[in-house]
Amino acid sequence: MSGLNRSIDDIRAEFPGLTDGWASLDGAAGTQVPQAVIEAIAAALRDGMANVHGAFAASERSTAIVEEARRAVADLVNGTPGGVVFGPNMTTLTFHISDALSRGWSQGDEIVVTSLDHDANVRPWVIAAQRAGATVRWAEFDTGTGELRPQAFDHVIGERTKLVAVTAASNAIGSRPDVAAVAERAHAAGALVYVDGVHATPHVPTDMHALGADFYVFSTYKLFGPHAGALAADPALLERVTPAKLAPASDEVPDRFERGTPAFELLAGASAAVDWLAGLTDAAGSRRERLVAALAAVEEYLAGLLRRAVDGLAAIDGVRVLPAPARRTSTLSFVVDGHAPPAVAEHLARRGVSVWNGDNYAYELMDRFGLQDSGGAVRASLVLYNTAADVDRLLEAVAELA
Repeated sequence: MSGLNRSIDDIRAEFPGLTDGWASLDGAAGTQVPQAVIEAIAAALRDGMANVHGAFAASERSTAIVEEARRAVADLVNGTPGGVVFGPNMTTLTFHISDALSRGWSQGDEIVVTSLDHDANVRPWVIAAQRAGATVRWAEFDTGTGELRPQAFDHVIGERTKLVAVTAASNAIGSRPDVAAVAERAHAAGALVYVDGVHATPHVPTDMHALGADFYVFSTYKLFGPHAGALAADPALLERVTPAKLAPASDEVPDRFERGTPAFELLAGASAAVDWLAGLTDAAGSRRERLVAALAAVEEYLAGLLRRAVDGLAAIDGVRVLPAPARRTSTLSFVVDGHAPPAVAEHLARRGVSVWNGDNYAYELMDRFGLQDSGGAVRASLVLYNTAADVDRLLEAVAELA
């Protein structure tokens, strides 16, 4: 693989969770983790931890873990360590931030969401807007192409728009909107931009500033890491946001956004996941530069697997792949004529292929495709440790049904 310093077989050998023999095509819901991440988590637990900012060794270890995790996330998304907030997952973080931001909204203000997004970047904003008396406006994707065009925002962003929430990549069909063009429109109206990077971050290099993201949020368990979430923003922006918190809790940024004691061992694993990604290339430079090189190589590799999967499914009579534009990640959803999505997923499981079915929280997207009442679709998502053999196994199993 061009740009990566070891073969796919060598990479797969680093994942204990792949030894069961399954074709794991469920990465969009959560990836397996490499041994390096497992060892980092175990080491944090073994060495002993305590709460942060104490004057003794165990506390100092925890403080160092948090500080390094902030640096790692900042390198991954081209953010600032002092603007990195941790939480259990993207959904929890988004509810938290939507609650804080909506305290400044009032009747007549407007919030923009999209029908392409995972519901975690829709419902928190809808609920917050309803509570504040603000209006929710929708940017719609094209069901014929799967594309969310920047022009779809032209008639929904206005002078009262407070925030635009948009995904960097659809978790159902992989479609990658031109977030920078959307952000340009939002910023021209004085609105903030909240970007869901959960599905994009494991597949492509991320630069939150190039995207125009005021907030960039993702979950590390979609990125070969443990179950944790991270949000990155400019510390100066976070200084202007007042979250609900306990009275004795820190008033400092970013600490004041983190409710309760964080899972230090998981943050150690998150740092290890970022380091593991950076170690996939022999490119010179900083960790940030190595991450960009590694993820560019990952993107190139996955593009080939995606073509194999899409072309193979399209060649099977009775299979319909939901449309997506060329600018996408290696995730696809499909339906098989005469077979409900759960039945297809169960058949694939009997053949040793892991997929998900239903709306996969792409609730509005499945509604726009008219698939909610029929059970949604079957989703296959390809990540770095997947192979052509995994794809062929999927195709053979689907062909048996169709």
